[in-house]
Amino acid sequence: MSIEEAVLAAVPAHTAVERVELVGSRAEGRATRWSDWDFAVRTRDFDAVAGALPELLAPLQPLVQQWDRLGETWCWMLLLGGPVKVDVIFDEPHANEPPWEPGPNTLAGIDDHFWDWMLWLHGKEAAGREEVVAVELEKLWVHLLGPLGAPRAPWSVADAVASYHDARAGAERRFGRVVDRAVEQAVAPSLRSPD
Repeated sequence: MSIEEAVLAAVPAHTAVERVELVGSRAEGRATRWSDWDFAVRTRDFDAVAGALPELLAPLQPLVQQWDRLGETWCWMLLLGGPVKVDVIFDEPHANEPPWEPGPNTLAGIDDHFWDWMLWLHGKEAAGREEVVAVELEKLWVHLLGPLGAPRAPWSVADAVASYHDARAGAERRFGRVVDRAVEQAVAPSLRSPD
């Protein structure tokens, strides 16, 4: 079963889902190998569907499932093996959340968010969307790298990864916690692929 087929089978299983459709570059035929899969969802009861998403999408065996902290609308983000990024986007407004506050209980969430963000940005780099990449790298520094202790905004995905490694190592020492490397091991090799 393809990713599209799997999502279109899983999400509508909830009785409050009215419609799910593939949107964005994959739907428009302009995707690169690293483009994410975007699905727009309309519901009769957002809260009910939101609470059921982890169970609904479990058959896809996600490495990471989390809400997008910085989306204009509520977006449930998944990282699948491959790696592949999938966004389930709702027509419900969402206010940006504040930058991460590093601590022993947030390092794992920060790590998940970082690698999701890197895979998404790698797709933008591969598509030649330099302006988007520059804006997002600045946002990455404000919301994630800066709070971890990185001294400046990165200038590329590769630079962001190097900066993150240093900042994460420092945070792990400060908080006495070591972040599991499984998500990094799934995503990092793909970031070295130019296309």
